Amino acid sequence: MSGGGRSRHAGEQQGEVGAAASASDAGAMSDFASRRDAMVDYQIVARGIGGDRLLAALRAVPRERFVPENMVEFAYEDTALPIEAGQTISQPYIVALMIEAAAIGPDDRVLEVGVGSGYAAAVMSRMGRAVHAIDRHPELTDRAAERLAALGCHNVTLRTGDGTRGWADAAPFDVILVAAGSPRVPRPLLDQLAPGGRLVIPVGEGGSQRLLRVTRTGASDFREDDLGAVVFVPLIGEHGWPGDPVGAGKALR
Repeated sequence: MSGGGRSRHAGEQQGEVGAAASASDAGAMSDFASRRDAMVDYQIVARGIGGDRLLAALRAVPRERFVPENMVEFAYEDTALPIEAGQTISQPYIVALMIEAAAIGPDDRVLEVGVGSGYAAAVMSRMGRAVHAIDRHPELTDRAAERLAALGCHNVTLRTGDGTRGWADAAPFDVILVAAGSPRVPRPLLDQLAPGGRLVIPVGEGGSQRLLRVTRTGASDFREDDLGAVVFVPLIGEHGWPGDPVGAGKALR
């Protein structure tokens, strides 16, 4: 056989393929990081949302890890996206708006009703002491648990069940964030707010709601602020819209 090329063993070839794949993965990660920074700069900061801790959390959490594979290329678009169980991952701006309104402190304990993909829980886990998140869809809590564990979000506890009832055995909460629209503010969520606690929830009938921040100012006193119009999927449960419960109170982690 003629030719002056150096022969290569299979191990060498596999090493080169692995190196090429690693370089490709690193390039993809760098691209996502750039798109994440652009999302924060042009969709969040440019609309008046700030706070160093919130912006740092949004820059740190890989949103592409919280969408179905066929939606990854759209992860940083300025829109909500479909996820499993017929639900959605909220528009990045809306996630940021709700978390900013909640004013999560480093020692705060947070309840999220409607965990969805787990993205907002991941962001809040970098801001508060502990996050409890509940969803009526077992498919969503299972997938969120996998995603959050893979990212090392060990201060998040998940449960499948009726979020309109809150999470009484873990209450009170400094912050409660509800990622679905309710016809009214569920009483159990008000009862589970700590003194000075903030509840952020979309409320209204029909196709749109008003985003409300309800602050507990006393044992039975609350102050309500209207943060504007939003559109969310309905909050199904005993204290929300009627519908058959999907989950049955399964705790995941």
